Amino acid sequence: MKGSLTNFSNLILILCIVCSCQRKNVSVFSLAGNWSFALDSNDAGEKENWSVRRFPEFVKLRGSLQEQGKGYDIDVNTEWTGAVNDRSWYDSKEYEKYREHGNIKVPFWLTPDKHYVGVAWYQKEIEVPESWADKRILFELERTHWETSLYIDGNKMEQLDALQVPHRYLINSLSPRKHLLSLRVDNRMHIDVGSNAHSISDHTQTNWNGIIGEINMKALPSLFIENVQVYPDAKNKKVVVRIDLNGKIKQSRLEMDIFLKDKSVLKKKIVVDLSPNLGNLLETVVELEDSVRLWSEFTPNVYSLYTSLSSQDGIYEKSVNFGFREFRANGTHFEINGQPTFLRGTLECCIFPLTGNPSMQDDYWTKIYTACKNHGLNHVRFHSLSPPEAAFHVADSMGMYLQVECGGWTWIGEGKKQDEWFKEEGDRILKEYGNHPSFCMLAYGNEPGGNNQVKYLSELIAHWKQSDNRRLYTSSGGFD
Repeated sequence: MKGSLTNFSNLILILCIVCSCQRKNVSVFSLAGNWSFALDSNDAGEKENWSVRRFPEFVKLRGSLQEQGKGYDIDVNTEWTGAVNDRSWYDSKEYEKYREHGNIKVPFWLTPDKHYVGVAWYQKEIEVPESWADKRILFELERTHWETSLYIDGNKMEQLDALQVPHRYLINSLSPRKHLLSLRVDNRMHIDVGSNAHSISDHTQTNWNGIIGEINMKALPSLFIENVQVYPDAKNKKVVVRIDLNGKIKQSRLEMDIFLKDKSVLKKKIVVDLSPNLGNLLETVVELEDSVRLWSEFTPNVYSLYTSLSSQDGIYEKSVNFGFREFRANGTHFEINGQPTFLRGTLECCIFPLTGNPSMQDDYWTKIYTACKNHGLNHVRFHSLSPPEAAFHVADSMGMYLQVECGGWTWIGEGKKQDEWFKEEGDRILKEYGNHPSFCMLAYGNEPGGNNQVKYLSELIAHWKQSDNRRLYTSSGGFD
């Protein structure tokens, strides 16, 4: 049941001087480091209980197999992810010496030293401390490629297939002792996003296997904030805040603060006493007394909403960044905050030659956007890919307008698995990155095919518009 907090008669509002953040009752352990691993090219691991088998080799996670030299040697029989339009390397006499073992040089791929497409198993022993007894435990895997299955002590927890947002596994409890954590990662294209889609193709970032972002396990209170979405309204000086709570509400209290990037206070602390009848999906309108600073390429003002949830067994804090901006189409041109703007953009084809996978670091994206700014650009289209969190975070601070795509370059609208998957992936992207003011446009992907694509994409756009009005939506990117 959707609880509404818009009626402030249901709220207890306490205005006070902003104080320092309370300490969270959340313990976080990084799982980055050495993991044992094994290649499962025959996909026999699940039948043969590899989840409890010990593996002799090791890799580093965060990272991919390929950039660490794990996989198979590249030769003329390597099955690349992506179409080969020019087969001269395979057939031409002049390239013959570059097809020989020990001297392989492939001209049309980002070629790592090794190549691997299939199932890989990663394993690590973890220890749950006594203080985590009866706690809910969240495992977070940022930017894994692609499908994952999590096993604990040989027991399968769940299977996830998001391509461009973190995989999160919530476990009700684990006894305080050592446990064997096994992760099955499958980078085969089990959903037809298109073999040339830059989200997975060897043409660009390579079809890598592994986890390249943060890997954490967290102990959570019985009630925690699962998601926060902020809908700014600069004209009326207010924000609509929607909060998803996970757990049972008993004697609980929610606090909110809104800050500008320089820590100046936009809204003093609001304290809300919660009750079970409000439900776990809360919505409130926060009225602002002061004028707001707009976000654009010229004024990249980034605000932060800090939320703190106090319940019987702990405090959970969460913060999200947002900006006051309205990006819309007016006839044949775009407007930012009511002013006409011309998108001076570039195409980011997701080419990462050093690693074969996107960077998760702010400094990389600062370098990319600085180069864009130095060339007079204000817009980046991510071709058939959504970038990671770091790309949005830096774009917010630098005032870049981003077009994000759900990872597709394929046939759609024919009732195949990818139709529902693109809808779900788009919803996941909006939920994960939707607060970022730099996230101005969303598309299914690139150059769709299929006789029913217009109907499918029209319905997809209508779905997104209804669920989230903070950006523009288009059917696809590509050529007219």
